[in-house]
Order: sequence, then structure tokens, then C-alpha cells
Amino acid sequence: MSKAADKHAWAFAPRFRRGGFGWRSEPAIVRIKEAIAEIKAVSRKAPLLAAEGAVLFLQKLSPALENIDSSSGAIGTAVSRAIEALAPIIAKAPADVPTRRKWLELLYQAHADDAIPYIESLADYWGELCASPELAAEWAERLVGTVDTVWSRGREEHGFFHGTNMCLSALLAAGRHEQLLALLDKCPYPFWSYRRWGVKALIAMGKKTKALH
Repeated sequence: MSKAADKHAWAFAPRFRRGGFGWRSEPAIVRIKEAIAEIKAVSRKAPLLAAEGAVLFLQKLSPALENIDSSSGAIGTAVSRAIEALAPIIAKAPADVPTRRKWLELLYQAHADDAIPYIESLADYWGELCASPELAAEWAERLVGTVDTVWSRGREEHGFFHGTNMCLSALLAAGRHEQLLALLDKCPYPFWSYRRWGVKALIAMGKKTKALH
């Protein structure tokens, strides 16, 4: 994080300590909404600082919520909305490449450590968070081998890789449409959560009829 971020006293930060909430979801939902409002307010004048605040918040989020009873789905919805609100702030921030690489590493680790999982949908924004085809290509290269290996095992032996949607999103953002479609052909199950990336690739290639099919 930058020196400005180190010095900035985010009000949400001490509230989102590991195990900081009990089993009830309502108090956490209120705090999540407050954090979003705080970051958005900062983004109007300091978009880079706001993005760093968003990264910090997403790092702290899942550990803070680990004791909550999530059976109602309310806290999961609140987290999804938070990601939807904060991902564009990170994506659009005027960050240099080293800074953005650092953010992505921090978010990748938070996503990998997300056992519940709460921030799973962050993977859907990975291409946008890269903010350039070049950085998206770096992440695609980093992740595609693992996805290929996992999917090539077939239906009986394939496992779960948390970075699968990150890889597909990065391939799309990097403009590697043919590679994305070829990878999807290896997917053991035709889950929409994966196939939708193929639809987007076909649309980007101008093949709307195939995309609709």
C-alpha cells in the first residue's frame, strides 16, 4: 500500500478484525454498508486511496465474518453487493502497474483463503481489476495451466480451483478468445458459471448467433 494509505485512518478497519462479529448477520451488514459508503466518499476526491481502502476491506472481510450464521443468505447478498460496488473503484483507479500487481496479489491470497466462501464472486471481476490487456494476459498465463490440468482429469477426478473464473475473466480481458473457448471445451461439466465466459468471448468475436446458441 502507498504511504498515503498507511497514514489514512479508515473507520471500517478496526471493525473488521478476525472473528469480529457474532452469529447475527444484521450488525455486520450495517458495518459493510458503512464501509462501502466510506470508501465511495473517499473515491470522489482520492480514487487511488479509495481503491487501496477497497483492497484492504476485501482482505479483512471474510475473516471478520467467519462466526456469522449465513444460512439466511442475507450476509452473502450483502458481501456480493459490496464486491459489485467496490470492484469498479479498484478497476478504475489511476494505479501504476507495480501497485496494481500488488493489489491483485493481495486479493488473490484473500480469495484463496476464503473458506466460507464469501468473496468468491470477486473472481468474476478479475479481468476488470487487471485494468489492461497486458496485466490480464499475465494472470491468464499464471492460471490457465492449473485450470487445464484440473479440467483434463475428467468428471470423476477433477477438483476445484478457486482461480478458475479468474482465469476465464483474465483470458477474456486479454483478448484471448480462441484460447478461452478451447479451454472451456475441456470443462467436465457445462456449468453456466463457466460457459457464460464463452458467450462473452463469442460476442467479442462478433459471433452473436453462436453466442445465443
